[in-house]
Amino acid sequence: LPNSLVELRIDDNKIKKIQKEAFKGMTFLHVLEISGNPLDTTGIEPGAFDGVMRLIYIRISQAKLTSVPKNLPPNLYELYLDHNKISSLELEDFRRYKDLYRLDLSYNQIKDIENGSLAYLPNLRQIHLENNKVRKVPAAIKDLKYLQAVYLHNNDISKIEADDFCPKESSIKKILYSGISLFGNPVKHWEIQPASFRCVSGAYGVQFGNFRK
Repeated sequence: LPNSLVELRIDDNKIKKIQKEAFKGMTFLHVLEISGNPLDTTGIEPGAFDGVMRLIYIRISQAKLTSVPKNLPPNLYELYLDHNKISSLELEDFRRYKDLYRLDLSYNQIKDIENGSLAYLPNLRQIHLENNKVRKVPAAIKDLKYLQAVYLHNNDISKIEADDFCPKESSIKKILYSGISLFGNPVKHWEIQPASFRCVSGAYGVQFGNFRK
């Protein structure tokens, strides 16, 4: 492949492994999509992205990932890992990806989110966790001051606490949410305190809906 590539899309193939220095010399590569391949987490070798310093967008959807890969470039802005088999988010999963502003983990099997695992994403603007098995609002959500859109619909959330989305201290500055989706959860929205959404912009910023078991 030419080293001058800016975007590379190799979806719907039979890629099972990304070897060390697989993209060596591709210093202009910005976008990589490798969705629809039988690639699991162990198939991404350490050093696979060595030298690819401009890569800011990666999509590995519809693969066989069982956890968040820890060997991706550290300068990513957008990461899409939807439609995989990820079951939990651990403390160190995002330590390397502090520049992320959009993260998509929808359509996985995520049930447990370790406290502090999202705290490494201070610049996050948008997070997709819909269509998982999440049981409560992740603890770090309220502390991500630039976060504007949270997708949590179709999970197993049964309760919303007063400070799940908004900082308890009024002195902490946080950008207002433009949208929070919570429909398809077993939460009784009439039991939620109005103050729970005090940092949401507009009356239609929160989406609820009927829950069907």
